[in-house]
Amino acid sequence: MVNFFGDINREMKKVSWPKRKELSRYTIIVLSTVIVTSAFFAIIDLCISFLIRFF
Repeated sequence: MVNFFGDINREMKKVSWPKRKELSRYTIIVLSTVIVTSAFFAIIDLCISFLIRFF
């Protein structure tokens, strides 16, 4: 068990962590993508609902 956690610790030190600026930029990109995709599907859903009620 001690070897396992020691290996995890060594591997985590090898990880290339993003800088604060990169992390905030990636976060903004992900959030804006989620918002745009959600809005797109909401509009499609409303259009399909309207067409079903119309017929």
